[in-house]
Amino acid sequence: MSKNKKNLQNPRLAAIKALSEVLDDRRNLGDCEALSRLEDDRDKAFARNLTYGVLRWLGSLEWLAAKLLDKPLKKREVAVQRLVLLGLQQLWHDHTASHAAVNETAECARLLGKPWAVGLINAVLRRFQRERESLLGRMEQAGKQFAHPDWLLQKFKDDWPVQWQDIVEANNLQAPLWLRINRLKADETALRNRLETAGFEVSDHEFARDAIRISPAAAVTKIPGFEEGWLSVQDPAAQLARDLLAPQPGDRILDACAAPGGKTAHLLESCQGIELTVLDKQEQRIGQIMQNLDRLGLTAETITADASAPETWWTGKTFHKILLDAPCSATGVIRRHPEIKWLRNNGQVDAVVQTQANLLDALWPLLEPGGLLVYATCSILKCENSHQIHQFLKRRKDAVAEVPALECGVDSPEGRQILPGEAGMDGFFYAVLRKSF
Repeated sequence: MSKNKKNLQNPRLAAIKALSEVLDDRRNLGDCEALSRLEDDRDKAFARNLTYGVLRWLGSLEWLAAKLLDKPLKKREVAVQRLVLLGLQQLWHDHTASHAAVNETAECARLLGKPWAVGLINAVLRRFQRERESLLGRMEQAGKQFAHPDWLLQKFKDDWPVQWQDIVEANNLQAPLWLRINRLKADETALRNRLETAGFEVSDHEFARDAIRISPAAAVTKIPGFEEGWLSVQDPAAQLARDLLAPQPGDRILDACAAPGGKTAHLLESCQGIELTVLDKQEQRIGQIMQNLDRLGLTAETITADASAPETWWTGKTFHKILLDAPCSATGVIRRHPEIKWLRNNGQVDAVVQTQANLLDALWPLLEPGGLLVYATCSILKCENSHQIHQFLKRRKDAVAEVPALECGVDSPEGRQILPGEAGMDGFFYAVLRKSF
């Protein structure tokens, strides 16, 4: 095996490369090529766990590294810096044996052609082992234990002065694996037996009736029934959209901004007699929706178009119900996508707030009198949620906010906010808007 090939198959070096793809190239973690190139499943799982861990705790790890290094590393030594973070993550949060965390991480510097850094990394990590309790105490005194960027932490404090620490704690935990049962295909008794026989513990959700949690988490290819279309991966909070829309035979429903199609599929699984129009503005994402529907044995009319420009695609026939799963900051799913903390900024939040307002204004005329629009985001920022709906209600005198028929979440006049970790769910906001005339 060539040196380059060997390096590509080293899980720690793959994690370093993945961190570069996220932090330098601004790519989503799920799109990282470095992790997908690993051939051994165990190495792939290890590298993925390391990458997620470093991104989850990045701010705190950087603080620790700064205290442990005698002087800052030069900017061009970013790979060495990240090896230090990787080693600290293994020693602090992972179950990696300490000798492996120290020695094998340090030796990765040699593989990168930086033998001078082997001793430095070794010394830094061993110093952390010696001074661990003192360093972690100082970190807490400095308020650096939250591992969130300052601007986002301040937004949480402003919006949720009582709950912000619980939100941060939930964000820094690994999310459970929740699945949705496709009741059109699955024999539930047989499905549960297959899962338990395969070694999974299965539990139900108290609010989402089609949701089951399996433990331990596994790749979908290892989950019995997934390839046959019996199951889909979907958080219970997202599954509640179906309950609020309550599809009935004959309903004409628009699923706007529909990709990747989880809510689309759930609507079709729940009621076969609906007339569903599925919309997304990216052809690739429409393709993803169709692939998911095909696996589940479902079909729907799909349109590649911009939901905020209905003049380019709308036939003029009004809808009974509209699901607007609006683009958002995704601050409610940080526990699943920790890179969100480091890829977002205030300017992006402001931009998405304007996009949401444009979508609401554009889609509202497509709803028939008496019809229902369910507005959803996987955000916990009030500017995208309750404040957004408050402003919309001021603009539209024919819009009335109804109380979402949910047993969970924080209530407000505009809707209901599920916070991360509540009943094991992601953070989600729902508003139910009725067109009065």
